[in-house]
Amino acid sequence: MDPALTSTTFEIYGHRIVRQLGVVRGITVRSRGLVGQFAAGLRSIAGGKIHEYVTLCEETRGEAFDLMVKHASEIGANAIVGVRYDATELAENMTEVLAYGTAVVVEPV
Repeated sequence: MDPALTSTTFEIYGHRIVRQLGVVRGITVRSRGLVGQFAAGLRSIAGGKIHEYVTLCEETRGEAFDLMVKHASEIGANAIVGVRYDATELAENMTEVLAYGTAVVVEPV
């Protein structure tokens, strides 16, 4: 499946949905290590962008997205519409990130 055929809307421009396969998801849980937490804590004192957490968030969302695309591909989809992210704090410094959407089969119009 081509990750470019994912959308937060419920259509893919230039394509029509010919079959809907259901909800797909990618879930991952991440925690910042002790050294990263310490560095982020020091940065938070001065204020501004906390690069350690930005990097962690980007990597985590990327992993959840990739798992969602893999799930969609496994069930025969070639696109995903209605893509969303959700995050839940499971414990202190431990967060679950969920990427989900509707797996579909599309064809060019």
